[in-house]
Amino acid sequence: MIRPPDDDARSAARARLDGLAKPLGALGRLEELAVWLAGVQGTPSPRPPESVAVVLFAGDHGVTARSGPVSAYPREVTALMVREFLRGGAAVNVLAAAHGARVRVFDLGVDDDLDGTPEQVRRHKVRRGSGAIDVEDALTQAELDAALAAGTAIADEEVDGGADLLVPGDMGIGNTTVAAALVGAVLGATADEVVGRGTGIDEAAWEHKCAVVGAALDRAAGCAGDPEKLLRVVGSADLAAMTAFLRRAAERGVPVLLDGVISGAAALLAERAQPGSADWWCAGHRSTEPAHHWALEALGLEPVVELGMRLGEATGALTALPVLRAAPLLLAGMATLDEVLG
Repeated sequence: MIRPPDDDARSAARARLDGLAKPLGALGRLEELAVWLAGVQGTPSPRPPESVAVVLFAGDHGVTARSGPVSAYPREVTALMVREFLRGGAAVNVLAAAHGARVRVFDLGVDDDLDGTPEQVRRHKVRRGSGAIDVEDALTQAELDAALAAGTAIADEEVDGGADLLVPGDMGIGNTTVAAALVGAVLGATADEVVGRGTGIDEAAWEHKCAVVGAALDRAAGCAGDPEKLLRVVGSADLAAMTAFLRRAAERGVPVLLDGVISGAAALLAERAQPGSADWWCAGHRSTEPAHHWALEALGLEPVVELGMRLGEATGALTALPVLRAAPLLLAGMATLDEVLG
């Protein structure tokens, strides 16, 4: 169901790059990005993405409601930040405005009714907070199906609305715990190998977070080959929707600029569900979370930037966007060596 990017366009773009007035490969990753854009746009003369759609998937997680912290912030922050996205004062809003990208946020599992917010924000809500994955399933089968359908529908809306680049983002206190469990389950890593500091937790909280993820990994034993079952058992509504969103983007042939560990975990599951999807994705950045390093290596994706970021919200991807846009400009605008030599 996933058609590959256009190899002829990639080859033609590479040939032109090699003929430009510069040493071979002198533009480094910019050349690779130009070739990637050529393939996903299906033309040897790719253009900078213009209609960039940022989609934020929000949800709370049951692990934050049990004893012991896995985050430096209370779960109430999730709902507060959804409202801030709508107000326009979050980091993602600042970067999106600077780069001409539009932002939409969807409540898949926020533990708040979000009264007073636009209906479109709440129309895909699956439940208030996903289950505590160390002791119970995150979702029922019906809830998983609803989350997957939501992610697919959201992707279709953005593509049908003219988006030529999709950027997934996240908001949810405790979501790095869930992402670590999913990545560890898929790749066979232990909790201490994939668990990071998230929002900046101390050593005691990190050890507790490792215990939570370890228990989740025990519960997920035997599920590694079934991405949808993993999402039901140790995932969440927001991550399930993002997984379907990424898979649908690849099916529709629209490129994606990935963000941090949450989109990395979702991408890993989407690729396992639909092999070949990763060809349509570019890693915007690499976060400080260990699980993100594991996910990108498994996906074979090299980040555009690496700035020690760990905020989420699609901020790392948006920071990389100007670099991605610069690549095709150089391909199209530079003189060839033959032109310079006359």
